[in-house]
Amino acid sequence: MKPSWTGVYPAVTTNFFQDESLDLKTFSFNIDEQIKAGVHGIIICGSLGENGTLTKEEKLTLLETAKNTIAGRVPLVICIAECVTREAIAFAKECEQTGAEGFMLLPPMRYPSDDRETLHYLHKVADSTDLPVMAYNNPLAYKTFISIPMFHELAANPHFEAMKESTGDIRYMTDIINSLGDRFKILSGVDDLAFESLVMGADGWVAGLVDAFPRETVAIYELVKQGRIEEARAIYRWHFPLMHLDVSTKFVQNIKLAEVATGLGTEWVREPRLPLVGEERERVLKVINDSLATRPVLPQF
Repeated sequence: MKPSWTGVYPAVTTNFFQDESLDLKTFSFNIDEQIKAGVHGIIICGSLGENGTLTKEEKLTLLETAKNTIAGRVPLVICIAECVTREAIAFAKECEQTGAEGFMLLPPMRYPSDDRETLHYLHKVADSTDLPVMAYNNPLAYKTFISIPMFHELAANPHFEAMKESTGDIRYMTDIINSLGDRFKILSGVDDLAFESLVMGADGWVAGLVDAFPRETVAIYELVKQGRIEEARAIYRWHFPLMHLDVSTKFVQNIKLAEVATGLGTEWVREPRLPLVGEERERVLKVINDSLATRPVLPQF
């Protein structure tokens, strides 16, 4: 199923057992719950999926598991975040053969490439398969900025259909639309800017806290798109303390704790990450538990 790049696309976590082996049963369960809640696509092996700690073989296993779980209900997108261009190309080809239906493509990892190098990498990887691509723009986390002039250059390549907008500057959304029109689908990539982004014209939302709260996340999206702004804003304000947990160096641990609280996952992470402990753990749990205590009744949409 070809991605439409509209709606809510969860960046799902990768579930582990305590010994750090893949917990495919929980991984599959969470994906199924996302789809039941009405999400519009699934993204695996992103930053929230602990991409950098996974082997290529594990990523392909997760892709095959996700493909079987989804069973054609929504499109399946996998993140490409390799450090070497030829390895990214080889991996993209294997993903296409294994059943991926689109890519979320980051600029080269670890090396902060200049504009020419970034565009060269993005084009070469995108052109290695027939699958559509969403370019991931997150200069705060990954130190490489895909500027509007660079997106104009990418616009000549039909493989690039969407962008994940994670600059953290809501003003950039209007600059993008004014400059590029509707050439790219725009998906917000920052949970605590998602409502603002949707109101300002984003087509979708690559979400994090959706992994623990799928129904609330879908409700915000659907209500905004129906013009029911007050109802969407009320849910968003309730959700906001949780969404802040996504904007943190320990967003993986935070969101996995939230998944435990809602029965949708486990908290095990892969080293060098470690589960939260002490005051830090208590602070995050308080945010989660306070939110659960006031969880809203969702309207029909």
